Amino acid sequence: MNTIDGWTLIRFTHIIGAALWVGGQLALSLVVLPLARRVLAADARTAFVERAGRRFGLLTAAVFLPLQLATGVGLAWHHGVTWASLLEPGYGRTLAVKLLLFCAVMAAAALHGVAHARGRAVLARSLAMASLVGSLGVVLLASALG
Repeated sequence: MNTIDGWTLIRFTHIIGAALWVGGQLALSLVVLPLARRVLAADARTAFVERAGRRFGLLTAAVFLPLQLATGVGLAWHHGVTWASLLEPGYGRTLAVKLLLFCAVMAAAALHGVAHARGRAVLARSLAMASLVGSLGVVLLASALG
C-alpha cells in the first residue's frame, strides 16, 4: 500500500477543489434554482438567486481559484511539465487542453455574473450552462491525466 505523502495531499486538495466547484454548479443548477423557482415569490427568488450567485462567485474568487492555481502549478511542476511538453502528445497535450478549457470555463462564469447583473437573463443562463458543461469537460480531462 502506498503511503500518503505531501504530493498526495496536494492532489487531494486539487481534486476536492474541483469537486466543490463542479458540485456547487450542479447543486445550484439541478436542485437550488428549480426549487427556488417553484417555492419563492418572484421578488424573493430574485434576491435569493442574486445572493447565492454572489456567494458562489466570492468563494470562487477567494478560495477556489487560488487553491486550484497553486495546487495545479505544484502538480505540474512535480510531474516535470514544461511549456514545451504541453505541445507533446499524451500527458502534456491533455493538460494543455484541460488548462485552455479551464480558462474558458472561468471566463464563461465571470461573464455569467456580468450578464446576470445587467439583466440579460437568456445570456446569463447560456453562459452558466456553458460553464457547467465546460467544467464537466475539465473533470473528464483531469481523469484522463490520472
